[in-house]
Amino acid sequence: MTDRRTFLHSAAAAGLASLGIPAHAAPSLRDRRPLIIDALGSIDNVNLPAAIRDSAASDFGIDARALADAKASGLNAFNMTIGYVFGDGDPYEKTLADVQAWNAFIQRKSADLLLVRGAADIKRAQADGRIGIILGFQNAAMMGKDARRVEVFAKGGVRVIQLTYNGPNQLGDGSMVPTNKGLSDFGHDVVAELNRHRILVDLSHSGEQICLDAAAASKAPIIISHTGCRAVADLPRNKTDKELRLVAEKGGFVGIYFMPFLAVGRQPMATDLITHMEHAINICGEDHVGIGTDGTVPRIDDMKTYMKDLEDEVRQRRAAGISAPGERPDIVPFLPDLVGRDKFWKLADLLAKRGHSNSRIEKILGTNFLRVADAVWS
Repeated sequence: MTDRRTFLHSAAAAGLASLGIPAHAAPSLRDRRPLIIDALGSIDNVNLPAAIRDSAASDFGIDARALADAKASGLNAFNMTIGYVFGDGDPYEKTLADVQAWNAFIQRKSADLLLVRGAADIKRAQADGRIGIILGFQNAAMMGKDARRVEVFAKGGVRVIQLTYNGPNQLGDGSMVPTNKGLSDFGHDVVAELNRHRILVDLSHSGEQICLDAAAASKAPIIISHTGCRAVADLPRNKTDKELRLVAEKGGFVGIYFMPFLAVGRQPMATDLITHMEHAINICGEDHVGIGTDGTVPRIDDMKTYMKDLEDEVRQRRAAGISAPGERPDIVPFLPDLVGRDKFWKLADLLAKRGHSNSRIEKILGTNFLRVADAVWS
């Protein structure tokens, strides 16, 4: 005789099967509250005007909806880009001001947010029901000619520093520079200081040679916080197998983004993300791959207005010389079928449906990043 508990379990499994989801997939993961870390992302409400989202006075666009959506998504921590990336102004002064503004903001919102200085802070944020913010840079131009500035930023709570953006700087060439110069002498000095002050070296947006040089030079594991695989989609923003493999061999981490560069000449979708993830796992191993969405959590309410703003943004980036192939006004910089507060759970479902185990999915969602961060920050 079948008891009531067995009957209900069987019925639930049948219901999941009818949806094409294995019975062992998302529900068990949700119940275990897996650690979810976005190696490069945000939680701001994209529906707010850009001026509000860029302003410390208006909480950088992190309003009540943004916080509610981020918490509902299961997100425990994310690497937030602050400081100078490109454009006018003194990189050092702008970055110092940003570090101070974000520290003040996180302190002001301490009931919901926590500044991450070490891996234990991420676990603390998870236990407290808060969201950990990892302060990071996407350009090292603010170092000027003095690698000792790394210490200033380390004391300010910065825990991730990317060496280059798409263009060149004093450390070497970004991904859009044809000369593909490697790590300069000054770049070696900066990497050494990053190692000394226990800051993660991020090689996203870099040219291939500086990526290989920095990975070899670093005495600590390094990361590529947000990228795709060049072997799957041949675009400059994606990494070659040689780069991916060297990062893994150094004990590092590769985050796959939810960006236009996952496909060539068309809008990428969730299936493209899975393809890149599986390729990265084949090259790096399952202990070195995770997520770096390069996006936020809340859904877009008004797509017509958003597409107009996207057209303006693409035009401005092209005029500034920092656009990359794959950035187009008709291709949104997110995955249309993997958005909103359910996006991480949907990703877990898709991976489970492809046959990936719960333990591997949990590594991808967060524990792989945590392991590398702990090794560097401790």
